Amino acid sequence: MLVANQKAELEREVWSRLDAVTDPELDEPITDMGFVERVEVTDAKQVRVAFRLPTYWCSPNFAFLMGFGIRAEVLSLPWVTAAEVQLNDHCFGDKVNEGVNSGRDYHEVFAAYCDGARLDDVVEKFLAKAFDRRQETVLLGLQALGYGPDQIVSMTLGTLRQIAFEGEEELRQKPRYLDLLAAQGLATEPEDLAFPTWDGQEIAAGDLAAHLTRLRSTRINMEFNGALCRGLARTRYKEVEIGPEGPTLVDFIAGRVPPRGKTASAG
Repeated sequence: MLVANQKAELEREVWSRLDAVTDPELDEPITDMGFVERVEVTDAKQVRVAFRLPTYWCSPNFAFLMGFGIRAEVLSLPWVTAAEVQLNDHCFGDKVNEGVNSGRDYHEVFAAYCDGARLDDVVEKFLAKAFDRRQETVLLGLQALGYGPDQIVSMTLGTLRQIAFEGEEELRQKPRYLDLLAAQGLATEPEDLAFPTWDGQEIAAGDLAAHLTRLRSTRINMEFNGALCRGLARTRYKEVEIGPEGPTLVDFIAGRVPPRGKTASAG
């Protein structure tokens, strides 16, 4: 039987892995978005993860992608014996939960529940947006450091890896951008260009400003959607902070004290 501190450590490992699962539309970790409601590790080292989305009618596409991502990340931990994912409070929740936990190929499940749509097409669309947003942050960071258009468009992957940014967002997005470059095979060798377009084309120095304008449009749209999602989630779940001394009588009366392991809510 696992003792309390062992369970807590294993749960922290799960939470760390869940940081890699993003909202596909926003390219933000579901942990940062507050979507993960509960992580539980049993004595048999089975893991249960409950998550929720900002509205009852959030796109099933997003729900499936996040659910499959959660299960894949949990099962990548070598000590996990089984994984169960539970989407709560969603109009498509039963189908998402059955599909994700069935063990069937995710392409098959997605097509069965989403009118034959291919998951690859959905993933490609959102990866392209994520790529644009990450690339824009790195490009703007280079401009802030004094790099000109000719230096930027001719920069190699090896050179970019050596550049030390200071801004918080640049520090966050640079490794994520490098990971996506490598995953898509757009730049893998030190001599490869560091800033291709999503379809693998080179950017001319004279076109960099127009390219950045397009990336900015993508970012603004994603940031707007992110702010909307956070606002909807706050309104729906009315999360509150329980004080350091624990819940008071008022918290219990107001229904702010949920079952153990769940997020406090005033709703």
